Amino acid sequence: MASDEFREGLIAELSNLRAFAVSLCGSVQQADDLVQDTMLKAWGNSEKFQPGTSLRAWLFTILRNTYYSLYRKRGREVQDSDGTYAQRLTVSGEQESALDLADFRVALAKLSEEHREVLIMVGASGLSYEEAAEICGVAVGTIKSRVNRARAKLADLLGITSVDEIGPDRNTVAVTHQSPADMART
Repeated sequence: MASDEFREGLIAELSNLRAFAVSLCGSVQQADDLVQDTMLKAWGNSEKFQPGTSLRAWLFTILRNTYYSLYRKRGREVQDSDGTYAQRLTVSGEQESALDLADFRVALAKLSEEHREVLIMVGASGLSYEEAAEICGVAVGTIKSRVNRARAKLADLLGITSVDEIGPDRNTVAVTHQSPADMART
């Protein structure tokens, strides 16, 4: 714990620290916060202070380093008081993905066996039409036809009428593709 002499030295330097802080940041409110942070750091690190050296210089160094650390941090931060940028960083909830997958599995199970088989081979396993045709023992044109019919039937079962309905939900896509000016108008 810090000695009474150290505590008295901190109190004696408050006005000097405040004046220095105001000169650094130009704001009385920020200066007060900066002085408070400096005092907390000094008090917490009192054992590191070397008696017989300048307490003022030690405190000014802490204050200056704290100020520049905050200044660098502020440079990486984006002012977003109205939440404009935060809205653009939305992510679709995983619950919807799980429901979509469950719906997909039900629809896939409703396909005929030959349609389900070629759709899994070509769509999910990544086999070429030629490889699937060889495995099934049919012509390549037959595989292409089955895949096309399977995709159309699957889309119908899932109620998909447009490519725009596939992927992330439309609200998230609309928000992420808006400019800040467009978002401010909505």
